[in-house]
Amino acid sequence: MSVFGSLFTAVSGMQAQSDSISMISNNIANVSTVGFKRTDAAFSSLVTSTDRSTSYSSGSARSIQKARIDQQGILQQSSSGTDIAISGNGFFIVKASVTEDLSEPLYTRAGSFSEDSSGVLRNAAGFYLQGWPIDQDGNLPASQADISSLLPVDVAFLGGLTQPTTSSGLSMNLEQGETQSPYPIVSGFSADFARGIKVYDSLGAGHDLTINFKKMETPTAIATGIIDLSNVTGLISDTPPFLATDQFSVTVGAIGPTVITLDGTIADMLEDINAMVDGSLNPVVYAQIDDNGFLSIKATNTGDNLTLTDVTNTPLAIASLGMGASPVIEAAPAAPIMLTPLASTPNTEGWWTIDFRTPTGAIVNAGAINFTGDGKLNAVEDLTNKIPIDLDNIDWGNGSNPQDIAFDISGFTQFSGEYNVISSTQNGAELGLRTGVSIDEDGFVIAQFSNGQSSRIFKLAIATFANANGLNELTGNVFRESDSSGSFNLREAGNGSAGKIASGALESSNVDLADEFSRMIVTQRAYSANTKVISTADQMTQELLQLR
Repeated sequence: MSVFGSLFTAVSGMQAQSDSISMISNNIANVSTVGFKRTDAAFSSLVTSTDRSTSYSSGSARSIQKARIDQQGILQQSSSGTDIAISGNGFFIVKASVTEDLSEPLYTRAGSFSEDSSGVLRNAAGFYLQGWPIDQDGNLPASQADISSLLPVDVAFLGGLTQPTTSSGLSMNLEQGETQSPYPIVSGFSADFARGIKVYDSLGAGHDLTINFKKMETPTAIATGIIDLSNVTGLISDTPPFLATDQFSVTVGAIGPTVITLDGTIADMLEDINAMVDGSLNPVVYAQIDDNGFLSIKATNTGDNLTLTDVTNTPLAIASLGMGASPVIEAAPAAPIMLTPLASTPNTEGWWTIDFRTPTGAIVNAGAINFTGDGKLNAVEDLTNKIPIDLDNIDWGNGSNPQDIAFDISGFTQFSGEYNVISSTQNGAELGLRTGVSIDEDGFVIAQFSNGQSSRIFKLAIATFANANGLNELTGNVFRESDSSGSFNLREAGNGSAGKIASGALESSNVDLADEFSRMIVTQRAYSANTKVISTADQMTQELLQLR
């Protein structure tokens, strides 16, 4: 049987090498196929065992397909924003149909996607890309691990996109030297300065929201004299009718009385009054000689009464200062509506009233703000270092949805100099038509619009397998899950074992032509050698038949 057995062994060798050359041929044919994974031939022997050591029965050879699916191909740049590749482990999820609910999920590395006639992303083999839809709040589906959470990536926007304004802000300087208007400021006041900013509603219509500013007196108790003290030089007691023994007391809320003696200069008197502080060493009063030369004493905190009382027997001190009769009680006026909580003790010279008005003159919000002595806004910042004012339920009168806008005033300052608007911001936009689609490295499918806006509409899922080489290959450069591959895991790009997405790139075939040609030579020689075995065995058989 050895001679005849060698014939069958050579035939099996030829068959195995034929399979090998077929695999090599298929690899070479797909050297330019995007995302193609080569298949190599692995050989194994089939042994025919005998029970005698003095005889030998030849076996045979067989070829086995060995997939190289897990080997990365080279990434090459592409000019299309919807061409994508995976750098690392994983597969894109695709389906053969967008209309059949029972169409099975398939897996591919071929990322040459483009829009079909209905706006769904499909690759060159006709398979439709699947992804997680993103809702209006930017959230992914709760059941991300379920394959049913994926939908065909549809980038069609037939009606375009509007972006209503939800946040806005100004960076500007207010004139510190602006004349203070009496408190309280009436609603609908004539502004010292006004600035408009365009915002957009839910219909994409633009509206000019106007911010009006008016500087006001401190909304606290104030005692103001009527006698010009600007001509008092040196010691106050050197100017009749003042005496060095003249005294009066100041009480602010629960602080005081603090006795003030007119035995020094005007500056000394102001320093003594301004030294009044509360238990936290915060000032409770501010005294100054105003632009008219009159003494002005102002409580710092809203709600504090201000009381001036003569201490000497003859009520000369207060009367001589032009502050009125003894005692003088200034009651605290009603506290203003604050647009933002104060961060520190208010500055009596830094109060402004502002309001926000629609084009029809309707006031959306109004109230007071305060600036510190170094020109910064006296307000509490949020966690993002912004100072937002809520403009709620704005009705533009055109049928659009009621609108809420968070207006950031953290860029407001009050310095000496002219009014100066540095910048304005708002996140809305008018109606825009879609101008393009791109996919970023995190897998977000982003639509761009003519109004300069962009919107995340899908996020691509990456499927990973315990044994990617165990997947079953199908026509169209796609793979199907099998028992050998294990079950899929859906992951976000770059998380876990999933690779990152390279946007504007394609993965080349992992076929190495030099290696394939080398294998082709070896396969050819092996095939020829097997034919020689058959030829030799034939000659030996002929010799056997010629025996007589």
